[in-house]
Amino acid sequence: MTTIRNAYIEFSVLLNGFNTVSVLARLMLSMVFGGIIGMEREIRRHPAGFRTYMLVCVGSALVMMTNEFIILEFGGSDPARLGAQVISGIGFLGAGTIIVTQRQQVKGLTTAASLWACACMGLAIGIGFYQGAVITAVLILIIVTFMNYIENKFVSNRRFIEIYLELNEKGNLSDVLTMITDQNIQILKLEIVHSSQNEQAKLAAVVAMQLPRKHPVYTIMNEIKNLEGISYITNTN
Repeated sequence: MTTIRNAYIEFSVLLNGFNTVSVLARLMLSMVFGGIIGMEREIRRHPAGFRTYMLVCVGSALVMMTNEFIILEFGGSDPARLGAQVISGIGFLGAGTIIVTQRQQVKGLTTAASLWACACMGLAIGIGFYQGAVITAVLILIIVTFMNYIENKFVSNRRFIEIYLELNEKGNLSDVLTMITDQNIQILKLEIVHSSQNEQAKLAAVVAMQLPRKHPVYTIMNEIKNLEGISYITNTN
């Protein structure tokens, strides 16, 4: 028992020190954790996927270890200097995953946020804060997988919704608005927009509504979709 305990202590010292074994362990751990989170994004076909998350996490870990190496080798008093640049600098990559579609939808916010969190996780691994990195990896996976289900349930019961719709030659916007108001739904905003994505659309509009109690979002969406002349409809929330 004593032998096992001593071996564990020696391994812990080796792993938490700054040596070849520790460097290898940190980089491999960052690659694995980054890859796991990136795989989830890849499966959902988001802009940044498996390899992107791996590279971000490994790169962040390397930056943090480089900072540690500089301090150990040349001296210094700021072990977070390079890491701070990663936290602010990763924004350019996150911004590249956020797009506003021609149908007035913002896409990629979750991917951008998870990329930033993955970079922070890489910094934690790079400095040897394994406990924080492991817990963060688990929490990120919970947020991007299971919380998606909770979010969808919340959206289906939301009282405020904003929809984007396109009408063809047979469509009439006044029919849509009449159908909405007949169900005691309050129209908060109506905006006529340009749809360059669908050349067949005669008119495109964004409608914000306040739903009454016990009136599911999918119900009003289906009713509008079934009106004559509606070629496309989506919830932009």
